[in-house]
Amino acid sequence: MKKKYDVNEHALVPEHSKLNDKEKKDLLEKYHISLKELPKISKKDPAIANLNVKEGDVIKITRKSQTAGEAIFYRGVINV
Repeated sequence: MKKKYDVNEHALVPEHSKLNDKEKKDLLEKYHISLKELPKISKKDPAIANLNVKEGDVIKITRKSQTAGEAIFYRGVINV
């Protein structure tokens, strides 16, 4: 049987993590935005398949940056 490939092991896929409810609330309050104003990520995206996400969750993406060391981005999960 062929082993399933984990996309999160690829060098070009940044770290993805799910925010808990308090972190989500704090993020939205800090930037004075609503969940609908965040960029979107599909619930079916392979990079978040192992995070047990549901629509309305917020994903934190941490990318390596040559100038800043690391850059953090946030995405709202949608059911597409």
